[in-house]
Amino acid sequence: MAEIQEKGDSGKGGKKRAKRSSTKIDMTPLVDLAALLITFFMLTTTFNKPQTMEINMPVDPENKEEQIALKASNALTIILGDDDEIYYYFGLADDNPELLESSYAADGIRKVLISPRVKSNDKMTVMVKPMEGSRYKNMVDILDELKITDTKKFALVDIADADKKLVEEQIK
Repeated sequence: MAEIQEKGDSGKGGKKRAKRSSTKIDMTPLVDLAALLITFFMLTTTFNKPQTMEINMPVDPENKEEQIALKASNALTIILGDDDEIYYYFGLADDNPELLESSYAADGIRKVLISPRVKSNDKMTVMVKPMEGSRYKNMVDILDELKITDTKKFALVDIADADKKLVEEQIK
């Protein structure tokens, strides 16, 4: 591995000087060890899998044949309002439903999403409708709640005039 090279005597007489010795280190084993360590750590570590959410894209407006009409009994609408407000109602806006106010807490909208009325209906679709004044944080919070409650069918929908009217009536 390491060797010391000594210079030979020149054969001349005179003062004896200390022999100069030079060291030469063989780096081959160190390179082999580094390669083995890199290989070991690459094979034994687990890589983080990206957490993704599967999203079905909306149907093209020109191809309306593929759209399915939603029954009022299978609809839950969540409206994200201004100032971190959240409203929800069962059914469709055209039927003049009762608009209820909730919160983002565990006993708020999560309690609604895990209620038997929602969980027992396999065809229940949750429609999330953010208003213009709602914050991006509210959208992330409601998507988190949908993930926590394992809601299978939900859609992000533009808010309609009927929904805006329901919220205005609720505020008054």
